[in-house]
Amino acid sequence: MGIDDRELACWVAFSRVPGFGASRIRRLKAYFGSLAEAWRAPRHQLLAAGLEPALADQVEAARRRDPAADLERCRRLGLRVVTWDDPDYPERLRVIDYPPAVLFVKGDVVAIRNWAVAVVGTRRPTYYGREVARTLGRDLAASGVTVVSGLAAGIDTEAHRGALEAGGWTVAVLGCGLDQVYPPQNRDLARRIADSGALISEFPPGTPPAPQNFPIRNRIISGLSLGVVVVEADEHSGALITAGYAAEQGREVFAVPGPVTSPQSRGTNRLIQDGAGLITGAHDVLEALKLARLDHQIELRQAAPETELELILVKLLDHTPTHIDDLVRQAGKPAGEVGATLALLELKGLVRHVGGQYYVRG
Repeated sequence: MGIDDRELACWVAFSRVPGFGASRIRRLKAYFGSLAEAWRAPRHQLLAAGLEPALADQVEAARRRDPAADLERCRRLGLRVVTWDDPDYPERLRVIDYPPAVLFVKGDVVAIRNWAVAVVGTRRPTYYGREVARTLGRDLAASGVTVVSGLAAGIDTEAHRGALEAGGWTVAVLGCGLDQVYPPQNRDLARRIADSGALISEFPPGTPPAPQNFPIRNRIISGLSLGVVVVEADEHSGALITAGYAAEQGREVFAVPGPVTSPQSRGTNRLIQDGAGLITGAHDVLEALKLARLDHQIELRQAAPETELELILVKLLDHTPTHIDDLVRQAGKPAGEVGATLALLELKGLVRHVGGQYYVRG
């Protein structure tokens, strides 16, 4: 394998080791210069790099697996491996707590970077809940929004189906490796999603759908999204975990009101009481997220840099936030001209303001 493949294989290998998230893997890479070097490092060097003894032991145990074989397995399955260092890694995921180091993607990687809204809820919905979820999925997708959900039975399934009916993008975040589908009855739906969006997971192939995986993956559902809509949920639904992650991540939380006599609406009605946005359709979500004119934003986003300064600024930016003062200095242009150009590039979706006058590439 070439050097790039060796490094990519080691990202996958380290992501298999319990306790290794993006921040710890990046620290190892910074210390050793590459993950390939870190994978080969003796125990005393791992300790010197700051690993706890128990983690160093886990790395040594994990070396029994061949990283090259794991990467080859991903390719045989038709999976794209997107690491933290990959420009296709979704920017919204970078800013959450405990972002995944690696995403395994089957389908169109662009779908995971598009404007997205999560639609989630109970696995045991009422007829009302099914109809609302399917309509929301269809209307959001028809508006150009990617519909994110978890492929679970019930509300998730209906939201995915609605998006597919509209011919739009939908993304399913799985709680297992992408060599399998859970629940099994959604195999055909998963195939259709991979053809018209993407299946993604932080879990490598071979990971079974263990119960503890699903609450963990919920942070990715909310992390990919601008907002989370809970359609129906009882008081103990996993969808409320997703709503909790969304609130922690600074994303909008919406809920569909339901009959006070319905157990499946107790969680959503409580969310509304606690401050979640009450929505009656996709238009409410689009207005709240300022996506009502998304078709216009998409048209602008597809526009290439048109001036020399636009091109310079896009080239200066990557996924690491850069302050506008640094951009002014590096571009050698007046601050007012740089600020105005950044505003235009943001409308085109080519750059993104992340707060405090810091910008990243869109």
